[in-house]
Amino acid sequence: MKTSTKILSILAVVAALPNIFLFKYLMNAFVPTGKSFEIHFSPLAWVSLAFGIVALILGGIVFFRFLKTQKLTNALFFSVVPLTLVYGVFVTYVTSVKEMDGVTAESMRATLKISSAENSYNSLLWVGLATLVYLISLFVIILIMCKPLSKVEKVTKNLGDGRMKFDDFKVGGTKQFKEIENSLNKINYQYKQKENKIRQANLAEQKNLSKQFFRFFGKENIASLESGSQIKKTATVLLFDLEREQKNAKTLSLEENFNYINSYLKVVYPLIKRYNGFVDKYLGDGVLAVFSEPQDAIECAHALVRAIDVKNKSQKELHALACKIAIDTREVVFGVVGEEEKKEPQIISDIMSTLEKMQEINSYIGSKVLFSKQALGSLAQNFQFDYRFTGVLTIDTDDQMPIYESLETLPKRKKEKLKKLKNKFESGVRAYNQKNYKQAKEEFEFVLHYVPEDQPSYVYFNKTLEKLKESA
Repeated sequence: MKTSTKILSILAVVAALPNIFLFKYLMNAFVPTGKSFEIHFSPLAWVSLAFGIVALILGGIVFFRFLKTQKLTNALFFSVVPLTLVYGVFVTYVTSVKEMDGVTAESMRATLKISSAENSYNSLLWVGLATLVYLISLFVIILIMCKPLSKVEKVTKNLGDGRMKFDDFKVGGTKQFKEIENSLNKINYQYKQKENKIRQANLAEQKNLSKQFFRFFGKENIASLESGSQIKKTATVLLFDLEREQKNAKTLSLEENFNYINSYLKVVYPLIKRYNGFVDKYLGDGVLAVFSEPQDAIECAHALVRAIDVKNKSQKELHALACKIAIDTREVVFGVVGEEEKKEPQIISDIMSTLEKMQEINSYIGSKVLFSKQALGSLAQNFQFDYRFTGVLTIDTDDQMPIYESLETLPKRKKEKLKKLKNKFESGVRAYNQKNYKQAKEEFEFVLHYVPEDQPSYVYFNKTLEKLKESA
């Protein structure tokens, strides 16, 4: 209990003590006449009234402070019980005063106008009025006591939506709400601390952007970039996606699954940076990266596939994650967006839809790295690697884009076999595109005879069988 509350409690008791002896003079001031009451205040009655008012005021303050130290349920109980007792006493007296004897009872009946048969229903009216006052008082008490709940609701909603406040939240109310207020302010403080850490991390990340990022703009550092800066430039864009190869060997929660996928993505960023690229955006379980040189993108793709294979072998108890990569080269609008605290590079182009279609083909035929003819044609002449023509991607009704599969990520023995069978496979693809399904079937059948585990050949072979059945 606070010192001020203790002092007020003592003063209230001190003010109430004289009324033990003087209260009878105050009561004698109201003289019943049988028809009403006459008021005759003596000096001692006035003194009793003054001490009584002081005691009530001080007692009310102490009682209010007492309520603020209680939990909401206790505060409501101690607020409602006295009011209910007063209401109950009044209703009992009004309904019983008709049967009471004595001049005081007669005076009360006359004052309340319930003394005769003509106004016998007035007692019910007094009870109704008392009930109305009681309910209104009850509503006001509950409204005042529970008012902090609406503030708590608003605060928690703002915190839930990530809308933080830089000043402390004020809830008010009883001690229980004070504890809630302190907890909410702690949460708000922690949110602000995390936001500051994230902002600092973002700034640090921008400082660590690859030199390639600044070369796109001809700038030297992040401070020299302005939001809204943009430039048209030919770039090679790599879309990296992760997908499950098999069911979990161990059941993962949502949080564990997120952390598991994130552990793979942590392998991706350093490799993209090593091959002179930078991440345009993270896509949940994938990454969109940009390279100024197509050969850097191709080499990065090969490194990414190998790194994911190594990662899978190090975590045998969990499900393996396969990666698929699509690469395209074209002119894109490249710019910087965002506020001063967080400037970000963004690609504004339809290249994303093309890459997504290439990823669908990756999933369908079981390949890992596909790249476009534009990317192939932009490679340096001295850049050598093994690949094969895989088909034609229809972008729209008038535009078709040849795509190729890299063989560099395959096991060595399988790669050497497919290199020798490259012409057969490509001949089968061209025959299939020209609707010469009989020749296509023979070519893919030949490839599968030597490399039965070649998934693209297997898919094409089955498609040719379906086409031949349809035409039969």
